[in-house]
Amino acid sequence: MLCRMTGKERVLAAMNGTPLDTIPNVAITMMKAADEIGVPYKTYALDADAHFRGQVAVSRAYDIDHVSGISDPAVEASDLGAAIIYRDDSPPAMDDAEPLLLDPARLLALKVPDPGSSPRMATRIAVLSKLARECRGEKAVEGWIEGPIAESCDLRGVSRIMMDFYDRPGFVRDLVAFVTEVELAFAKAQLEAGADYIGMGDAAASLVGPDLYREFVWDAEKTFVRRLHQMGTKVRLHICGDITPLLGMLKEVEADLVDLDSMVSVAAARAALGPGRCLAGNLNPVSAIRGGTPRSIQDGLAQCFSDAGCRAYAVAAGCEIPRDTPAENLRAMGRFARARRPRA
Repeated sequence: MLCRMTGKERVLAAMNGTPLDTIPNVAITMMKAADEIGVPYKTYALDADAHFRGQVAVSRAYDIDHVSGISDPAVEASDLGAAIIYRDDSPPAMDDAEPLLLDPARLLALKVPDPGSSPRMATRIAVLSKLARECRGEKAVEGWIEGPIAESCDLRGVSRIMMDFYDRPGFVRDLVAFVTEVELAFAKAQLEAGADYIGMGDAAASLVGPDLYREFVWDAEKTFVRRLHQMGTKVRLHICGDITPLLGMLKEVEADLVDLDSMVSVAAARAALGPGRCLAGNLNPVSAIRGGTPRSIQDGLAQCFSDAGCRAYAVAAGCEIPRDTPAENLRAMGRFARARRPRA
């Protein structure tokens, strides 16, 4: 029988496919973490100490096996010069009406920023350094980057990218190639700061459909994961939305943990991705996690675990835990994780 593992050991073992004492809890908390320490979300996103304190507090209060540097998708775009909208108590967001690359020709003037001297990237690096020192193996430390099409949309605007697929395909490829270098440099700096693995969010990938995904996104995601593996790290991939049409292709992306949104069948993901790939999720964050009860949450997670074949599975919602989720519901997720062990 395995000795009790630390959160770090548990998360990395799940990604490695090695024996586990129990399944890991990798719930994503951002606004909930800010609320846990009583700070406005703008403070959490922009202040390294607040982010650090929030992650430590929420992970320890609810038996979550990791702490994370994720705060919002505007970090890289901000340091590249994009106009960002900051509100006191909601996540920073790109100004879609005036994106950085409203004029596509501006791409030629952009340079890969130095993460250590770029204000928002440096804040995330500082968060991860603090978390690595504080947790010392107690929790897995998760770095975070934007995926290739998500960051491209952050810089150009979602609707414009959708037109560019047809009107400026060469520009899209050049933009994705530039984004790849930005994100991999950022990932490397996060690993050097103490991150144990890298999470990658590529939300817009679910919007493009399988044909455009295959043509413009698939190879880039494979490149991201391959080069991150070459850095010696594991990769968690989260794509918001219904990725059912992409599941067959995602097998070749080779992310070590695939984080499923709630509209995706866990059973279908298991069939497409194979028995060894770690799956996470995927209860609806609002209706099932925030609006559920401890009993309904445990029942729902039991169904997810069963649909995953009771193999290589991690507890999570389909996306971020809503800020007003009752504490007892979050604790139910942790209790479920501690009571289950995947079969070999």
